[in-house]
Amino acid sequence: MNKSSYFIVGKHPVIEALKNNERKVLKIFLTEESKKTIHRESPNKNLLTNLKVFFKTKKELDNYCRNENILHQGFVAEVEKLDKIELKEYIKNKNNLNFVCLAGATDPRNIGSIIRSASAFNIDGLIVRERDYPEKSKLMHKAASGGIEHLNIFIVSNINSTLKSLKEKNFWIYGFDGSANKNLNEIKWEGNNVLVFGSEGYGMKKHTEKYLDFTVKIEISNKIESLNLANSASIVFHHINSIKK
Repeated sequence: MNKSSYFIVGKHPVIEALKNNERKVLKIFLTEESKKTIHRESPNKNLLTNLKVFFKTKKELDNYCRNENILHQGFVAEVEKLDKIELKEYIKNKNNLNFVCLAGATDPRNIGSIIRSASAFNIDGLIVRERDYPEKSKLMHKAASGGIEHLNIFIVSNINSTLKSLKEKNFWIYGFDGSANKNLNEIKWEGNNVLVFGSEGYGMKKHTEKYLDFTVKIEISNKIESLNLANSASIVFHHINSIKK
């Protein structure tokens, strides 16, 4: 394995990586049954053409994800990192963009779930701090269920300076907080927006709050104190996608 490559596991992460022309797949490890699944998923194109394919038993594939305690489903691939997308270049001459920004989230399963929902509900990209983004995590790829191959991911060195720069380029910055006064459905969600979510346990940092235009909450029953991060993000993405169609 070279320095820039890593392993991903699971049916959807591997098949979507094979479909992504921007993703270089170096090797793929399959069971005989999972090979048949790939052909059923893509009957009009052989996704395994020109690839190094190795056939293994399920027990042999267990070695690739034993420490993470996740299921490979008969699919393991060695892939290279995707090329970095520059946020400044991407936003040029574009309007009505909706980005999600993770300001402190670090759990790979949460990040993967948010990527999956963002892809499903047509969010234009994810902004995440480099040291918080576990790019090579099998768990994150599995939780994203292939969504990583369909979402623009902007890896930045500093969240606050990125938010400041986007504000200067006429983006509205919304932070989500259960104690906010404004409800999700009270916002028109017009123009360019950044949807900022804090960490899993501690919410938004005070320094980051300085760059917010508004704080917003999801109205829930008073029987429950709060929703988890990934569920909250999914509700927000669905709401914005439904009114922007």
